[in-house]
Amino acid sequence: MERCPWPTDDEMMIRYHDEEWGVPVHDDIRHFEFLILESAQAGLSWRTILRKRENYRKAFDNFDPVKVSRYKERKIQKLLGNPGIIRNRRKIEATINNAKRFLEIQKEFGTFDRYIWSFTGHKQVINRWKRIEELPAQTELSDRVSKDLKRRGFSFLGSTTIYAHLQAVGIVNDHVTSCFRYKEVFDRK
Repeated sequence: MERCPWPTDDEMMIRYHDEEWGVPVHDDIRHFEFLILESAQAGLSWRTILRKRENYRKAFDNFDPVKVSRYKERKIQKLLGNPGIIRNRRKIEATINNAKRFLEIQKEFGTFDRYIWSFTGHKQVINRWKRIEELPAQTELSDRVSKDLKRRGFSFLGSTTIYAHLQAVGIVNDHVTSCFRYKEVFDRK
């Protein structure tokens, strides 16, 4: 069975690739989860963050944006002492800020999902990369989304981070065409 080469022989990465990456997400909690994890990844590897995913789930109240938006200095200090997550004050503060902005988008659009998918007309972007080296780190789409999020007050969500989000939540299908998942992850909404 042929798959994208980036998971290498790491079982956790293979499971993530085979079961999650590129599968269209329409659940706001899942969107928020990936935004937290991808902003934590800035400057690090996805493998590092994926290994800490369950720690993040516990530390950030199951990725509940309402709860995260209410965090105060006492909670920040607790998070800074948590060895199971990336203990970077700026990233933690950005997560709290982004939770507040996430809720504002939900209020304006009804759901974050409706907002984020609107950038593609609620249709999945299906790329046709033959080799992993062809995949971009960012695109015009991720530039637009990132710019709009920044305009709305989000932080730690540059174009590269947003492109990773678009790939992870299936707005963009970036499985290489020879990968068995390429045809399996089409949006069936």
